[in-house]
Amino acid sequence: MEAVNNLPAQCEHPEAASISKHDRGWRRVIRNFTPAWFSVNMGTGIVSILLNTLPYNGRWLYYLSIIVFVLNVVYFTIILAITLLRYILYPEIFRVMITHPVQSLFLGTFPMGLATIINMFCFVCVPAWGDGAAYFIWAIWIFDAVVSVLVAIGIPFLLTTSQKTFDLSSMTAAWLLPIVSCVVAAASGAIVADILPNVHLALATILASYILWGIGVPLALMVICIYLQRLMFYKLPPKAMLVSVFLPLGPLGQGGFGIQKLGKVAQTVFPKTNTLSATTGDVFYSVGFLIGILLWAFGLVWLTFAVTTLITTREFPFNMGWWALTFPLGVFTTCTCTMGNELPSRFFSVLGTIFSVSVVLLWLLVSFHTFRGIARGDLFVAPCLKDLGNAKVRSGEKV
Repeated sequence: MEAVNNLPAQCEHPEAASISKHDRGWRRVIRNFTPAWFSVNMGTGIVSILLNTLPYNGRWLYYLSIIVFVLNVVYFTIILAITLLRYILYPEIFRVMITHPVQSLFLGTFPMGLATIINMFCFVCVPAWGDGAAYFIWAIWIFDAVVSVLVAIGIPFLLTTSQKTFDLSSMTAAWLLPIVSCVVAAASGAIVADILPNVHLALATILASYILWGIGVPLALMVICIYLQRLMFYKLPPKAMLVSVFLPLGPLGQGGFGIQKLGKVAQTVFPKTNTLSATTGDVFYSVGFLIGILLWAFGLVWLTFAVTTLITTREFPFNMGWWALTFPLGVFTTCTCTMGNELPSRFFSVLGTIFSVSVVLLWLLVSFHTFRGIARGDLFVAPCLKDLGNAKVRSGEKV
């Protein structure tokens, strides 16, 4: 009789066992593995680039940059494998993720993380492996550029056509993430064009990179204006999102670096391909430097504001958003170092070295907290899963 009385209690919630199964162990990790994890690649990748291109460099730093580069490739492979496994095992999650007002923004971290690998491949592997490696990484860059355009245009379009309404007070600088992917792809295109043996392919890559830069930078500047308005009206964001105030450094720093690098490569490639007039390459080079230093100056304003914000706030919880401290400051540093290489003054080279050391130290700090969070399991949180209904659980039961 007691067994009979317990039977309804066991059958009252038949889905409870399935829910608990998918919220434990490796299944919980996979289901809660958001696109934000590719920001680890962004931060690690920019550290490898800075170590490789440091103004005051040494042989040991070159080998250290290769070690960090290999580590970044390992990170990227693991993160990509888990991401693919997430959407293969739980395909319904992709729909709610791509329509989520926050999680969808982090799709831009995928092409940006891949771009850091492309850049280091050009610096390290192409000189050692020859022309075949150059054409291989050019094909990878094309893929990265296509994904960047799809993300930069697609995600804002999905947000503007969504049935959900947003308040300006809920806005964060994360709105820049899908847009900046085009700016990063443009800068990577300049680096790829510089190592291509075929000047005509290099010319096509340069022109495509200018288009990518034109898509990303103006759109990013508009979002920065809206973000400044949000800060003026509604003050600083919550502490959990406070480090996002560094994100405007991304399009400004990478935009400044990219336009300078594109001008320098154009100065070499344009005369070889008889593009426009004989002096066009020099004009692009000079104008690129001018735009680069203006964007750098604008970025300096945001850097001052962001650092002051963190100092005055002091305590704020660790989350994956902390990686926003590394990549934006890192690309701002690459812009600084590029100006130091072009100018006879040592000021920008010394400043770039100081910034580079700061980024490496921040990367070590954030990496430590990330591994500690992985061990605890408290970093695996996907807010978009709340949008899943009973269909999510039933789909999970089939896995």
